[in-house]
Amino acid sequence: MNDSMNDSMNDMVSPIVDVADLSFAYGSTPVLTDISLAVGPGSVLAVLGGNGAGKSTLLKLMLGLLPMQSGRIRINGIDLAAQPDEARRRIAYIPESVAVYPQLTGLENLRYFLELAGHRKLEEGRLIAALEEAGLSAADGRARASTYSKGMRQKLIVALALAREVPLLLLDEPASGLDPVATTELSRLIRRLAAGGVSTVMVTHDLIAVAEVADELCFLRGGRLQQDRQLPEAARQDVATLRALYLDAAEQA
Repeated sequence: MNDSMNDSMNDMVSPIVDVADLSFAYGSTPVLTDISLAVGPGSVLAVLGGNGAGKSTLLKLMLGLLPMQSGRIRINGIDLAAQPDEARRRIAYIPESVAVYPQLTGLENLRYFLELAGHRKLEEGRLIAALEEAGLSAADGRARASTYSKGMRQKLIVALALAREVPLLLLDEPASGLDPVATTELSRLIRRLAAGGVSTVMVTHDLIAVAEVADELCFLRGGRLQQDRQLPEAARQDVATLRALYLDAAEQA
């Protein structure tokens, strides 16, 4: 198959995330202005920006936690404003501070969250398989979540996403509070999921975390999209290159 045919087929692939002309303001204060971006299946997008850039507001809008004011968000082809519940069923969200029920075991947390999501009951073997795919063991699943580190709590939520078979992960500062080993483990997990077709959007200002996992970047500054770039692997793994891109985007504001 020639390159032009490959390009044509790629153009036909529907994005998992499709944001168009999105703007949002708190009262008279604009927070996001004319944001458009798309994330294809199995792609990892890092949204970079400093404090107050609008990253968290973008995530909240994608989760349907803030009302749409203008523009459009589609999740796996579903209009978020028109069908918020259907769109959210296709999303797994991992916040900066992961909250689970400490008195419950990992498996009990999975069962409870699946029930809340209206998901069908899964056999324990399927839940353990999801835990193991996320980097936890069956023994971890039977331990109380009060014994879990932050990295283990993140993996538990990833296991929930695997059990729900969602096509999209939304991550808020995923490397915050993790040591280098846990950060690398999380990055490898995200790349494995991407290889299986799961898309990820992560908001962060951590260039090292981006270097380990992202294959696409966009830069937010003052609520505006400064740049978006697809990165070759060499650039993606070069923190100095990422820092230069970040500073260049800041200077364009």
